[in-house]
Amino acid sequence: MRASHNPRVPSAPPHDDADETLMLRYASGDLGAFDRLYARHELAVWRFVFRSVKVQAVADDLLQDVWFAVARNATRYEVKARFRTWLFTLAHNRLVDHLRTAKHHTSLDASDDDARTLADTLVADSGFGPVRQLQSREQAAALIAAVEQLPLEQREAFLLQAEGDLSVQEIAEATGVNFETAKSRLRYARASLRQHLKEFV
Repeated sequence: MRASHNPRVPSAPPHDDADETLMLRYASGDLGAFDRLYARHELAVWRFVFRSVKVQAVADDLLQDVWFAVARNATRYEVKARFRTWLFTLAHNRLVDHLRTAKHHTSLDASDDDARTLADTLVADSGFGPVRQLQSREQAAALIAAVEQLPLEQREAFLLQAEGDLSVQEIAEATGVNFETAKSRLRYARASLRQHLKEFV
C-alpha cells in the first residue's frame, strides 16, 4: 500500500526498528515493515480479544479486522503516541463494536503455557505481588477464569495493561475515559484478582 502523502516523521525516532518508524515506512509503501509489526504484536492483540470474547474463531476474525484497520488507516497515521497504544485503541474499538451485537460463549480451556504468560504479567507494575509457579492445569484454568469473571470494563483495562503493556494514561486514551476512571478500573480488577487468586500468591 502506497501513501497518497508523506506522513509526518517524528523528529527523533528512537531507532529504525521502532514500531512508529516501521508504521511510517509501511505507510510509505514498505510492505515488509507491516510484516514486522504484525509478527511483533499479533499474539498480544489476539490474547487481548480472545480473553474478552472467549471464542477462538471470533478472536481470529477480530484479529484480522484489527490488522485490516491498521492497513486502512496507514496513510493517516501520525506519531502522536506509541504505536502500541494506537494499535490497541483499534482493537478496543473493534471489540466494542462486536460486543454490541454478539452473544458470548464459554471460553476454551486454558493451557498451562497461556496461564503462565498471564501470570507473569500480573506482577509487572501492578503491585500484585509474586505469583507462584502454576503446578497444574486446574490452577491454570482457575487463573484464566478469575480474569474472565471480572466485569467487562475492569477486565478490558486489566488486559490492556497485561497484554498490551499500556500505561494507565494509555489505557484511558484507548478506552476514551479519563485517567482516574482507568486507574479505578485497574484498582478494582487487581483487588478482585487478589481475592480470587490468593492461594497462588
